[in-house]
Amino acid sequence: MWRYGPGGPALLGRREDRRRYLRRKRVLDVALSLLALLLLSPLLLAIGLLVVLDDPKGGPIFRQERVGKGGRRFWMYKFRTMCVDAEERLKELSLRNEMNGPAFKMREDPRITRVGRVLRKTSLDELPQLVNVLRGEMSLVGPRPPLPREVAQYGRYEWQRLSVVPGLTCYWQVRPDRYELSMNQWVALDLMYIQDRCLRLDWQLIFQTAETMVRGSGR
Repeated sequence: MWRYGPGGPALLGRREDRRRYLRRKRVLDVALSLLALLLLSPLLLAIGLLVVLDDPKGGPIFRQERVGKGGRRFWMYKFRTMCVDAEERLKELSLRNEMNGPAFKMREDPRITRVGRVLRKTSLDELPQLVNVLRGEMSLVGPRPPLPREVAQYGRYEWQRLSVVPGLTCYWQVRPDRYELSMNQWVALDLMYIQDRCLRLDWQLIFQTAETMVRGSGR
């Protein structure tokens, strides 16, 4: 896995450099998310139509409350990839959780629709979060925003993930073995990003994420 190295933390150690980085990061977020929404609008409409045709019982967009920087809650958007009663069925599947800790991950989740499996494999279900990025609730790069029920189980170690704006992608998302990692390893990768973060690393992770989407190596 690529890392920027000691230049990142050293650069962000100075307050003015940190502020400059955050300003430039926000400009990058706004410019790229707005450009992507404009260029991908036909694709977004097509995906929305396919989601509804595959499962007419619900709409194309799934809205879920997530926790952002400093514990602030916001509504995160995704293309719906599960049946409409997915949240109600979560309790019966809890014993089949393949991720230790508060997060729930299951490779063969029976709640996922046919179109949803394709969207998850290509990570196209995450595209509506470009709206969250544009609104400043998320960034293009940063730790994934957790659910409130997950944060309720956080200790001091996990809470460090909430010290920065959450993102669409980070170290965990571009790893081919990401679903073999434990929750502790996931958190460690997020904290490594927080330590290493700089614009060069952000660009690197954006390009790696695009490559991962083209390969269709998501779940």
